[in-house]
Amino acid sequence: MNTASSLPESSALPGTASALPGAAPAGPAQPNGSAISLYARATDGFEERLARTIEVLRQVAEEFGPAAVQSTSLGVEDMVITDLIARHDLPIALSTLDTGRLHAETLALIPAIEQRYGRQVEVFRPPQEQVLHFVRTHGEDPMYRSIELRKACCGLRKLEPLSRMLAGKQAWITGLRREQSHNRADVPFQEPDGQGRTKINPLAEWSWADVWHYVQQHAVPYNPLHDHFMPSIGCAPCTRAISVGEDFRAGRWWWESDDAKECGLHKSHGEPAPATGTDASASSSFPSSSPRTGAPA
Repeated sequence: MNTASSLPESSALPGTASALPGAAPAGPAQPNGSAISLYARATDGFEERLARTIEVLRQVAEEFGPAAVQSTSLGVEDMVITDLIARHDLPIALSTLDTGRLHAETLALIPAIEQRYGRQVEVFRPPQEQVLHFVRTHGEDPMYRSIELRKACCGLRKLEPLSRMLAGKQAWITGLRREQSHNRADVPFQEPDGQGRTKINPLAEWSWADVWHYVQQHAVPYNPLHDHFMPSIGCAPCTRAISVGEDFRAGRWWWESDDAKECGLHKSHGEPAPATGTDASASSSFPSSSPRTGAPA
């Protein structure tokens, strides 16, 4: 059991840019800097990476059709994917999870997507009665007391509604990138999810600079919390801004000592598909690329 007796401060460092890969110094006209001004820049090979991503999404639409869904976290990577799906008029459904503990800024992106792109976002929520029982039993914020309780909260608020989102689906699209963490350094364009489905990671080879360059080019709506040094945004009690020198996911469950912090949504990364499923990596013709573990392009 991992018990946190006192939690570190979770506020942003005013006016201080995180040392995220691809960051550029904020200009004098924007001393605090927006995420776009801090991180967006064109890099060698971006157009080729963009073309591969579009090809991946087109193949998903052709191969899986209505049996594919984008499971969007509403983070900036997923907003880029949503923009690409809509921009190229691909028949891929959009879905998200509302855990009941998300920031208001995150939830505001759902109507923003529907208004901007004319596409419905199907929202999946945890069962209310189970949430009420969990809160009555363990309190409003039990995640701070132990890893076990934090994972139980994630299981109820994320994994249970995700299972309903993916019911009857053959493929789901995520915003995973290799650069996000050591645990994700070998993320491929596609992989079996361990449940007989194919998980698609169309931005696998993109850098942080690539993501924001695309946002800048196409005026993609994004969570304003990204402007406050939150590159990875989850539930409000479990997300803080990061400081200079910290990596992408340092602000998630920051009170825990385990470096490979995940909620379970992507725990199956790299696991083989069950015997009854299809090993998509052996049968599909998705573009391939070598995992990139060095500096971003």
